[in-house]
Amino acid sequence: MPEHAYPTDLTDEQWAIMEPLLPVPKTQGRTGRPRKYSYRQIVNGIFYVLRTGCTWDMMPHDLPPWLTCHHYFSKWRQDDTWQNVHDTLREKVRVQSGRQATPSAAVIDSQTVKTTEKGGQEASDLMPTSKPTKASRSKKEGLTNRALLAMMRASVSRDVNDIFSSIPKDYSWE
Repeated sequence: MPEHAYPTDLTDEQWAIMEPLLPVPKTQGRTGRPRKYSYRQIVNGIFYVLRTGCTWDMMPHDLPPWLTCHHYFSKWRQDDTWQNVHDTLREKVRVQSGRQATPSAAVIDSQTVKTTEKGGQEASDLMPTSKPTKASRSKKEGLTNRALLAMMRASVSRDVNDIFSSIPKDYSWE
């Protein structure tokens, strides 16, 4: 497999940063079948799916099998590996830019959104009118952190790839 076949593949520098943040593979006891794919290949496969938006089963054949990549993606999501990777990288970026490791403030933004009280056909009858007669207002709130790695999404793993793509190429991790 080529070392850097896709734009989503980690560079050697990025891999050196990320590798220590992943769980150590078992080497003793009941380890099961010998590992066929390295963590780097698996992470590159995961990032390919997350960045391109393709389905798992449509991954290119020169990446590890989709079931393998999906297994590790799910496993690391459930055991909070992705969350730990994100938090560690966010803290490194903040410290490197001269800020505190963790945010000290956040901005709460509130937006009023019209919603109907009824569902189904009655609700769709209300929507085309310019001023619905039966509507209530609800608050849609968002938490905004003004750092480079501001928002945590539902899928933390997607943030990991966004972190690397948003960091300037000449950024020093030293």
